[in-house]
Order: sequence, then C-alpha cells, then structure tokens
Amino acid sequence: GLQLFHLDRLFWARNWTEAADRPAWREGLRDVLAGGEWIIDGNYGSTMEMRVEACDTVILLDFPNYVWACHVNKRFFLYRQGGRPDMAEGCREKLDWEFIKWTWTYPKRSRPRVEELLKKFEGEKTIIRLKSNAEIEEFFAKFPANSVLKCG
Repeated sequence: GLQLFHLDRLFWARNWTEAADRPAWREGLRDVLAGGEWIIDGNYGSTMEMRVEACDTVILLDFPNYVWACHVNKRFFLYRQGGRPDMAEGCREKLDWEFIKWTWTYPKRSRPRVEELLKKFEGEKTIIRLKSNAEIEEFFAKFPANSVLKCG
C-alpha cells in the first residue's frame, strides 16, 4: 500500500534531459519525502542523505561488480526497444560508455560515502543488505504474494 517513486522517473524528462535544475529537483524530492509513507528506488548520491534521514528502512543491493554488469546488460536488452517502466516517458533505454564506467567505478568512487552515511544512521534506521539475487528472492518471500510489487 506504499506509494512507489523511482528517482529516474522524477529526475529525467523526455530524451534524457533533466526535468528540473538541481535545486528544483531537490525541492521536489523534499515534497515526496514529506508526503507520508513511501518507497523510493534509485541511487542519486546528491540526495541520499536527505532520503536516509527521512526513511525508516534502507535496502542496499550490495552486489559485486560482475553482477551489476550482468544486470545492466540484461536491462538494456530487455528494454532497448523502448523505455523502462521506472523511467520517464521518452527516455529510450541506452547503454553507453559513461554509464558502464559509472557503474564499474561505483565501489571505489561512491561506495565509501554510502558506507559512511549508513554507519552514521546505524541503530536509528533499519539497514538491510541484500548481496545476491537469492537473498532478494528470500527477502520478498517473507511477504504475502499480493502485497509485493516486483519490477522488471
């Protein structure tokens, strides 16, 4: 019964243009965060702290790079003819060198900051780390079948 927000859908407008300037994007996200109970999907480092502050639970998909590479390729091949359901209208699925590089360098570039942030909120927030597709399946198996929305 929680409202689901995809950060990619909020951030991007048609043809991969930013929906709003960065301050307006952050303000729109603040409105979402203040709107009660929700699930937010996405990894935008510039807004991560404000999202963690506002949530009660963080679910971190903590996969090795080779698993991310497989997921990125699978997503591209599944949606290359059009857009993803979690993406803004008019954004055709793409796989370019910039995104591949961003994904592959994430552990060294961004991961330490994420870990630092999560450590700051340990004991205050529920932090769930899922390290494999099997752990994701186990996690969702705990919920009644009619209460879980599975994407993609």
